[in-house]
Amino acid sequence: MATLPSNAEAAEAGPTPPQRKKDRTHWLYIMVIIAVVLGAAIGLMAPEVGIALKPLGTAFVALIKMIIAPIIFCTIVLGVGSVARAATVGKVGGLAMVYFLIMATFALVIGLVVGNLIHPGAGLHLKPYEESSGGSEGSTVEFLMSLIPGDIPVLPTLVLALLVGFALQSMGKAGEPVVNGIRHIQAVVFKLMMMIMWAAPVGAFGAIAAVVGATGWAAIGSMAILMGAFYLTCALFIVIVLGGLLKIVTGLNIFLLMKYLAREYLLIFSTSSSESALPRLLAKMEHAGVSKPVVGITVPTGYSFNLDGTAIYLTMASLFVSTAMGMPMSLPEQISLLVFMIIASKGAAGVTGAGLATLAAGLQSHRPELLDGMGVIVGIDKFMSECRALTNFTGNAVATLLIGKWTNEIDIDQARATLAGKSPFDEQSLEPDAHGVPADTESAAPEDSEKEKVSVS
Repeated sequence: MATLPSNAEAAEAGPTPPQRKKDRTHWLYIMVIIAVVLGAAIGLMAPEVGIALKPLGTAFVALIKMIIAPIIFCTIVLGVGSVARAATVGKVGGLAMVYFLIMATFALVIGLVVGNLIHPGAGLHLKPYEESSGGSEGSTVEFLMSLIPGDIPVLPTLVLALLVGFALQSMGKAGEPVVNGIRHIQAVVFKLMMMIMWAAPVGAFGAIAAVVGATGWAAIGSMAILMGAFYLTCALFIVIVLGGLLKIVTGLNIFLLMKYLAREYLLIFSTSSSESALPRLLAKMEHAGVSKPVVGITVPTGYSFNLDGTAIYLTMASLFVSTAMGMPMSLPEQISLLVFMIIASKGAAGVTGAGLATLAAGLQSHRPELLDGMGVIVGIDKFMSECRALTNFTGNAVATLLIGKWTNEIDIDQARATLAGKSPFDEQSLEPDAHGVPADTESAAPEDSEKEKVSVS
């Protein structure tokens, strides 16, 4: 019969590792999928009912519009400080920022080119939501819509945020309390954003039901084309653009790098966010031979400023909405949108739904009448979020290796051996108590390894 361990044995075994807070966002993902399927089914079987559900999608987009300005303000103010701090660390920081700017612009251009080639959303002819002019039902919907606060103009907010950011940066240490205060406000704003995202299933249900009810199978085909084109574009960007740069500069193979990061890809796919794999990327890039200072500067900065997948998504989704609404953007408008997205996309990292808010910000700043077409994007955004996160993550891994090579801060022989599997990564090194562990406790390694396997699967 098994006996419970004594207090002395429990103390000798060491403290119980802290329990990780369960991530519930996977339930949100499941609910969105169910809502999209149900919405499409109702739109096909009862088109009039589906069209009547359009206010649900419109209300959700209005909630997104409400939060755009606070997100843009907080992230840009804090982002200006990050740029300045990165530039002060010398050659590595400056080189990283130049590379990130070039790659972000390149990714945005690719998204525009692909969007103009495939014309996603063509033939849908979506119509803006129009409030009912009479009847108790129309009055009720109008009243409920009026409860959602109005949106704040985006471009003035962006300009104000840039000015405040530079002003705080010039104040030095005197401005740090204000920066910390804005950082706390940003946490509240992102928490509010996450609360709004829990209404995404309802919004997606209404939006998909309405568009499918109005256009039938054409809507489903257009959404499938957009998703397929986006996944293909991201895959080609990783293999050809990032893989080509990696091969030319370092001689390393992009497929071996992706194999090396397979566990991280699984973790990102399960959470739809590359933030969850940040600690592992830091450790793995150091193990691959990149110096600790280069990794410590490039990876965290890249998580805010090197969002290749998000950049491709923003431009392709913008063109999808404009085409579906029958209001295609002119070339000057597309270029202006590209410039805006280069700046605003810095706020699309680290929180579920921020990419959707950034897309809404771009549309609102250039063509506010297109915002009513965003309801369709709400329904398929979650299907593209994993691809965005995986592309962003791969871009940051490649950037770290490239900058390590350009600054002569990488052991290429170690990198080749690591990617070839000759120098496997020690998973136990990621355990909280792995550093400085006495030799007589190494017998616990297999159990710790199993814990790690469970935590990332």
